[in-house]
Amino acid sequence: MFNYDVNYAAVLVAAIVGFVIGWLWYGPVFGKKWMAMMGYTKESMLSSMKMKPMTSMVLGFVSQLVMAFALAIFASVWMYDGLYGAFKLAFWVWLGFLAMISLGSVLWENRSWNLYLFNVAYQFVMIFAMAIVIFMWI
Repeated sequence: MFNYDVNYAAVLVAAIVGFVIGWLWYGPVFGKKWMAMMGYTKESMLSSMKMKPMTSMVLGFVSQLVMAFALAIFASVWMYDGLYGAFKLAFWVWLGFLAMISLGSVLWENRSWNLYLFNVAYQFVMIFAMAIVIFMWI
């Protein structure tokens, strides 16, 4: 029924790239800024976590795999290739899905616009990097 040309090596590498970007963004690069916007200290963040950090990281990587796989399926039916195609796909996936779903955090969870912009900027960088990896192997 569904016949998509998915490169599983590209999916795995894209997921790893997305995971590393997330680790860098929310860790050594902008981690202190993110914690301040969330109202966390290192201690309060660890004590408020609902699961162990390793469990969160494993589940986070699984979510990156699912996202990379879905992106690869979208890329397999996309009419463009190369960097421009990766940008267009990433932009429309980001704007149409990630940015709009994340907007709920401002509308319903009383999060700040600054935090929203911080998070959706990360989402665009991550999805664009993943799309580049996937489009390199089409």
